[in-house]
Amino acid sequence: MTQQKEDTAIRTIFEIINSDGMEGLGEAVSILINKAMKVERASALNAHPWQPTENRTGYANGFKDKVVVSRLGNLHLER
Repeated sequence: MTQQKEDTAIRTIFEIINSDGMEGLGEAVSILINKAMKVERASALNAHPWQPTENRTGYANGFKDKVVVSRLGNLHLER
């Protein structure tokens, strides 16, 4: 099931690049960075959000959305 969620993000990135070309690259990179941050967070905590496990090493305090200005345009980062 997890594989399908990851494939959805990759499919979305491909669809954006296919439909918008280089103009959509900023949005595609935003999606990729957001996904990478979620994976890194789960790895650091040894658990996914709201997953009760014995191996959990901590808890996340939440997040604040940010906009990073880059050569690709504004990157909207969620986590």
